[in-house]
Amino acid sequence: MSPQWIIVILLIAVVYFIFIKKRPAIRQNKKDSTKKKDKEEVESNDMVECEECGIYCEIDDTILSNNKYYCSQECLKKS
Repeated sequence: MSPQWIIVILLIAVVYFIFIKKRPAIRQNKKDSTKKKDKEEVESNDMVECEECGIYCEIDDTILSNNKYYCSQECLKKS
């Protein structure tokens, strides 16, 4: 095989690996991806149910106690 063919083959390989072959996706840390899956982002206009009386209120208007939402102090005291 002549050196010219080797150079041509090397150039084809370089072009293939640089431009054609898809690069593998960058993997994120498993800790970061599980945190995003486990954590539910709560927006201010989301509605939640009161644990005591069952009515729905905006999350900004509720009281959070022991990971439960309550619509008022009265409902919080009842439970």
